[in-house]
Amino acid sequence: MLHPRVIPCLLMRNGGLVKTVKFKNARYVGDPINAVRIFNEKEVDEVVFLDIGSAGARAAPDFDLLADIASEAFMPFSYGGGITSIGQVKRLYALGVEKVVLNTAAAEQPRLVSEAAALAGSSGVVVSMDVRRSWLGAYTVCVAGGTRDLKREPAAYARAMEQLGAGEILLNAIDRDGTREGYDLELVRRVSEAVSIPVVVAGGAGEVRHFREATEAGASALAAGSMFVFHGRHNAVLITYPEYEELDKVFK
Repeated sequence: MLHPRVIPCLLMRNGGLVKTVKFKNARYVGDPINAVRIFNEKEVDEVVFLDIGSAGARAAPDFDLLADIASEAFMPFSYGGGITSIGQVKRLYALGVEKVVLNTAAAEQPRLVSEAAALAGSSGVVVSMDVRRSWLGAYTVCVAGGTRDLKREPAAYARAMEQLGAGEILLNAIDRDGTREGYDLELVRRVSEAVSIPVVVAGGAGEVRHFREATEAGASALAAGSMFVFHGRHNAVLITYPEYEELDKVFK
């Protein structure tokens, strides 16, 4: 049977892969090219690379590294981090990046979302939303690696990005990032009901049953990081991916 997309979401910094917990304490977990080769063998649906180093430093994307990734990757991959101009978007598409992921730039330069959609179609433009939940339960969209609060409600923000031309939302719950406690299903439900474009959820996956829970809440696709790079209670680094039979079983 066909199942929803299950997507490794890999964070990069200074050319290496890292993993965070609640957007903090980045831990080195390996080389992106090695990870791509492993995911090739696992026949993953697609991969998302987010360069938190470029995003945080407001540096341009590492085009040389992305060219190397493109030459190795058998699967479609998306890239986000440090994208601030339509010229960079054009260069990324030319390298073989299937989708560009806009986060801070989407908030600061909304026109860039529309320009990218005009260039390659909405299907090639993803707006990434990092959402924080207050202790009172209110949600707010943050940018700049979760350090700046836009004071925007996620569902309304997602609708605005869809209207600008985004073809997909990457919805990340900051408070669940790296915890492996499960997705924030209420957040998933709110945003999925607000838009007609696919919502890819991230932040919190730790077991395959979490994928089913998120799709039942409205998610179109599932992204995960820690679940695919750590193994065992001591968090040994091991790049892995569920077998298709396991995914088919959980989605039945």
